[in-house]
Amino acid sequence: MTTLTRGLYTTGIVLTILSIMASIPLQLQGEELTVKTIYREIDTDDALPEDMTWLPESDRYSYIRSVDEGKRSRLILENAESGRTTTIVSAENLRYPVNSEDTLQISLESYQWFPDEQSLLFTDYGDVWRYQMNEEVLTRLTDTESKEEEVQISPDGRFVSYVREYDLYALEVKSGEEIRLTTTGNDSLFNGKLDWVYQEELVGRGIFKGYWWSPDSRHIAYLQFDESPVPEYPLVDWMSVHPELELMHYPKAGDDNPMVRLGTLPIQSQPQTTWIDTVEEREGYLPRVYWLPGGRRIAHMWLDRFQQHLKFYITDIQSGETELVLEEKDSTWINIEDQVHFFRSGDQFLWGSERNGYRHLYLYNTDGTSVRQLTDGQWVVDDLVGIDEEREYVYFTGTRTAVLERQLYRVRTDGGDIIRVSRRTGTHDPALSESGKYYYDEYSDEITPEKISLHAADGELVRYIEENERTSLDKYNLQIPEFFTFSDDSGHRFHASLLKPANFDSTRKYPVLIYVYGGPHVQVVRREFGGKRHLWHQMLAQRGYLVFSMDGRGSYGRGHHWEEEIYRQMGKLELRDQLKGVEYLKSLPYVDSGRIGIWGWSYGGYMTLYALTHSKEFVMGISVAPVTDWDFYDTIYTERYMSLPDLNPAGYRKSAPVNFAGDLSGELLLVHGTGDDNVHMQNTIQMTDALIDAGKDFDLMLYPQQQHGISPTNDRIHLYEKMTEFVEHHLGNVE
Repeated sequence: MTTLTRGLYTTGIVLTILSIMASIPLQLQGEELTVKTIYREIDTDDALPEDMTWLPESDRYSYIRSVDEGKRSRLILENAESGRTTTIVSAENLRYPVNSEDTLQISLESYQWFPDEQSLLFTDYGDVWRYQMNEEVLTRLTDTESKEEEVQISPDGRFVSYVREYDLYALEVKSGEEIRLTTTGNDSLFNGKLDWVYQEELVGRGIFKGYWWSPDSRHIAYLQFDESPVPEYPLVDWMSVHPELELMHYPKAGDDNPMVRLGTLPIQSQPQTTWIDTVEEREGYLPRVYWLPGGRRIAHMWLDRFQQHLKFYITDIQSGETELVLEEKDSTWINIEDQVHFFRSGDQFLWGSERNGYRHLYLYNTDGTSVRQLTDGQWVVDDLVGIDEEREYVYFTGTRTAVLERQLYRVRTDGGDIIRVSRRTGTHDPALSESGKYYYDEYSDEITPEKISLHAADGELVRYIEENERTSLDKYNLQIPEFFTFSDDSGHRFHASLLKPANFDSTRKYPVLIYVYGGPHVQVVRREFGGKRHLWHQMLAQRGYLVFSMDGRGSYGRGHHWEEEIYRQMGKLELRDQLKGVEYLKSLPYVDSGRIGIWGWSYGGYMTLYALTHSKEFVMGISVAPVTDWDFYDTIYTERYMSLPDLNPAGYRKSAPVNFAGDLSGELLLVHGTGDDNVHMQNTIQMTDALIDAGKDFDLMLYPQQQHGISPTNDRIHLYEKMTEFVEHHLGNVE
């Protein structure tokens, strides 16, 4: 063979190989995702610092770097201006000697800063610990059989407070003297500790609690919960030879709620509580409490049981005089958020309201007179990030740029233009420093796992705290979801996403799995990274499935008017909109209209059952931890959207899948954790009974002792492998 012939022959082989490679589906050029890979090998959060927080006064922030599952974790302090980092303490050095042979390893995870920024507070083993940085000394502040909960530091750093066996205590750090502030607590009377339904349904974004220090550290305000009228629900641990029973106070729709009142007491021996008594409101809720600067006045919200009437009071604790400063009403419900801030001057406050259909910020005097509206438009303020009072800026996140995004903005307190601060397309979750000079930002988009970066207050990038490069994901050839909108005949425009296989071929027919939540105040279609669930959807796309989601009426991000249409008729409009999504999918030439499935968790589990019992469009559905009858769910959530059962019996009856078990269409996998204290297993048990009575075949999977999230790794792997098998068996493969 001549040199020329050999060259042509070799070239032909190369071209043949390239041709073959070009014909191989792109997804096969990357590694295949599996459930075990997702839950055992991929951790997109592994590099991220944990428990990140700004220090009380300086432009420094701290965080935990975990190594070896926390065994060699370090608490890091970083200076925003210089970038200089210091290891404050390592986990292996945070040990307390019990005796000559044993030590207690104290966890870093619960740390709090004392105001002087020289000491840290930890809570572990049911006790409270103080670590002094300069001396590198760990001191045990409490040593009791009963655990201390809800631990806080007073604003002046002199006291540490906590709840023990349902009563409030304050410990003077220097002397070690403990003051018992309340004496009436028991398992039906909580002083300073939230009950279950308040924690679950009225909790704010990490700031709502059961008691609050006054700014001058001289008083504590607290909520007292009388649980005696509230029915108890049994949670059974089936894993012992003799199953163990735990009773929890849980008010279901229409039941009696706890009786709640707000009191203040001075920090002194044998203190007496002064109750802030607004008699006509004892049947409602007290969802928020705030001290005004100076510590003489306290503000609280009252919300009626129907959650349609909100009052905002300010009380002078010295005179006892209470004034109604603001009032709002709504014909459906009022969403409670954390968009209140009292300015240092003490005569003005910031207020968030949906009174015009979209949540916006307003400035008020403390006598209730309106000063000005700071934001406006057909978009929502999502979160109040912080206030720079010196420069007169209010920082907030919202949907002004796009419904699918959360960008950071600022506006001056004296009015003016709204300025966008963040710059990258996607979802931003920032935290402003006390000085207002910096913020750190937790950012992600639909294909980018979370990154943490430091910025100047105008948005300029200072540096990455953790860039969290997605190199561990690159080998899996993940696909970017397509975002789009479509409309129904009434002009409702819906946001949707569609995930396609890497080797998508528009001439072929693909089965579709719809992921649904569908419930109020949640938005599924977002430009943010969806974590493990998103990776499972990517795995399905690798195997030839389309994964579709949409946000119908009732979902969050488009204003109160978009949400409130579901009032008193949960399930009905949400399914109607999802069926419009199905109609849209069927209009696409590459969708196999006979192989569309649906799945969801919690409200999404409810919507899956509702869809399978109220339509015939789905060949299969997976319902995880569903509500099956709104009579079984808690008062605050359910009555907000459905009113009381006695006032809306038809709405409750029609909204409950358990009442329509005989209409089940399609294959069903029903899943629940036996220890679910949120959506009780009672829901699935009653649905199971109704399906059996109706002669319907279905699959049932229970996870012993697991709560609503079914979170342990082994359980998650088992669940998602079960779900994968169910999808593949009943939706089949791409044609």
